[in-house]
Amino acid sequence: MTVLPYLVAVWIFLTGCYGLATSRNLIHAVGCLAVCQASTYVLLLAVGYRDGGTAPVYSDIKPGSRPVVDPVVQALTLTDIVVGATVTALLLALVMQISKRHGTVDPDELRELRG
Repeated sequence: MTVLPYLVAVWIFLTGCYGLATSRNLIHAVGCLAVCQASTYVLLLAVGYRDGGTAPVYSDIKPGSRPVVDPVVQALTLTDIVVGATVTALLLALVMQISKRHGTVDPDELRELRG
Protein backbone atom coordinates (compact mmCIF):
# COMPACT_ATOMS: atom_id res chain seq x y z
CA MET A 1 0.00 0.00 0.00
CA THR A 2 1.34 3.41 -0.93
CA VAL A 3 0.60 6.67 0.81
CA LEU A 4 1.05 8.81 -2.31
CA PRO A 5 -2.69 9.19 -3.11
CA TYR A 6 -3.36 10.25 0.48
CA LEU A 7 -0.55 12.80 0.34
CA VAL A 8 -1.92 14.12 -2.96
CA ALA A 9 -5.38 14.47 -1.38
CA VAL A 10 -3.92 16.36 1.59
CA TRP A 11 -1.87 18.60 -0.73
CA ILE A 12 -4.92 19.44 -2.87
CA PHE A 13 -6.97 20.17 0.26
CA LEU A 14 -4.30 22.41 1.80
CA THR A 15 -3.82 24.25 -1.50
CA GLY A 16 -7.55 24.96 -1.64
CA CYS A 17 -7.61 26.04 2.02
CA TYR A 18 -4.67 28.40 1.46
CA GLY A 19 -6.43 29.95 -1.53
CA LEU A 20 -9.63 30.25 0.48
CA ALA A 21 -7.85 31.96 3.38
CA THR A 22 -6.00 34.44 1.17
CA SER A 23 -8.80 35.14 -1.31
CA ARG A 24 -9.74 38.75 -2.01
CA ASN A 25 -12.58 37.81 -4.35
CA LEU A 26 -15.72 35.79 -3.68
CA ILE A 27 -15.53 34.04 -7.06
CA HIS A 28 -11.97 32.97 -6.29
CA ALA A 29 -13.13 31.75 -2.88
CA VAL A 30 -15.82 29.58 -4.49
CA GLY A 31 -13.21 28.13 -6.85
CA CYS A 32 -10.88 27.37 -3.94
CA LEU A 33 -13.74 25.67 -2.11
CA ALA A 34 -14.29 23.51 -5.19
CA VAL A 35 -10.59 22.60 -5.12
CA CYS A 36 -10.94 21.59 -1.46
CA GLN A 37 -13.82 19.33 -2.39
CA ALA A 38 -11.82 17.83 -5.26
CA SER A 39 -9.45 16.44 -2.67
CA THR A 40 -12.27 14.23 -1.43
CA TYR A 41 -12.50 12.62 -4.88
CA VAL A 42 -8.86 11.60 -4.68
CA LEU A 43 -9.27 10.40 -1.10
CA LEU A 44 -12.33 8.28 -1.89
CA LEU A 45 -10.67 6.69 -4.91
CA ALA A 46 -7.53 6.00 -2.88
CA VAL A 47 -9.60 4.24 -0.23
CA GLY A 48 -11.35 2.05 -2.81
CA TYR A 49 -8.25 1.19 -4.86
CA ARG A 50 -7.01 -2.40 -4.89
CA ASP A 51 -3.72 -3.30 -6.52
CA GLY A 52 -4.46 -5.64 -9.42
CA GLY A 53 -8.18 -5.22 -8.87
CA THR A 54 -10.70 -5.59 -11.66
CA ALA A 55 -14.28 -4.51 -12.14
CA PRO A 56 -16.69 -6.41 -9.86
CA VAL A 57 -18.30 -8.37 -12.69
CA TYR A 58 -18.44 -12.08 -11.92
CA SER A 59 -19.87 -13.39 -15.17
CA ASP A 60 -16.61 -14.95 -16.39
CA ILE A 61 -14.66 -15.56 -13.15
CA LYS A 62 -15.25 -17.41 -9.93
CA PRO A 63 -15.95 -15.06 -6.98
CA GLY A 64 -12.90 -14.69 -4.78
CA SER A 65 -10.38 -15.77 -7.42
CA ARG A 66 -9.19 -12.21 -8.19
CA PRO A 67 -9.32 -9.00 -6.17
CA VAL A 68 -11.99 -6.54 -7.24
CA VAL A 69 -12.39 -2.86 -6.54
CA ASP A 70 -15.21 -1.68 -4.32
CA PRO A 71 -18.06 -0.28 -6.46
CA VAL A 72 -19.60 1.52 -3.48
CA VAL A 73 -16.59 3.84 -3.22
CA GLN A 74 -16.82 4.60 -6.93
CA ALA A 75 -20.53 5.38 -6.57
CA LEU A 76 -19.79 7.66 -3.61
CA THR A 77 -17.17 9.47 -5.69
CA LEU A 78 -19.68 10.07 -8.49
CA THR A 79 -22.21 11.30 -5.94
CA ASP A 80 -19.56 13.59 -4.45
CA ILE A 81 -18.87 15.06 -7.90
CA VAL A 82 -22.57 15.79 -8.46
CA VAL A 83 -22.98 17.35 -5.02
CA GLY A 84 -19.82 19.43 -5.54
CA ALA A 85 -21.06 20.76 -8.87
CA THR A 86 -24.42 21.64 -7.32
CA VAL A 87 -22.87 23.43 -4.34
CA THR A 88 -20.49 25.34 -6.62
CA ALA A 89 -23.36 26.43 -8.87
CA LEU A 90 -25.42 27.57 -5.87
CA LEU A 91 -22.51 29.53 -4.40
CA LEU A 92 -21.77 31.19 -7.73
CA ALA A 93 -25.43 32.19 -8.02
CA LEU A 94 -25.23 33.74 -4.55
CA VAL A 95 -22.05 35.61 -5.52
CA MET A 96 -23.84 36.95 -8.61
CA GLN A 97 -26.68 38.25 -6.41
CA ILE A 98 -24.19 39.86 -4.02
CA SER A 99 -22.46 41.49 -6.98
CA LYS A 100 -25.75 42.83 -8.33
CA ARG A 101 -26.92 44.23 -4.99
CA HIS A 102 -23.64 45.56 -3.60
CA GLY A 103 -21.60 46.21 -6.74
CA THR A 104 -18.54 44.29 -5.54
CA VAL A 105 -17.26 40.79 -4.91
CA ASP A 106 -14.56 41.87 -2.45
CA PRO A 107 -15.46 40.52 1.00
CA ASP A 108 -13.90 43.52 2.81
CA GLU A 109 -16.07 46.00 0.92
CA LEU A 110 -19.31 44.30 1.97
CA ARG A 111 -19.86 46.47 5.05
CA GLU A 112 -23.64 45.91 5.11
CA LEU A 113 -23.17 42.19 5.76
CA ARG A 114 -21.16 42.65 8.95
CA GLY A 115 -22.88 42.03 12.24
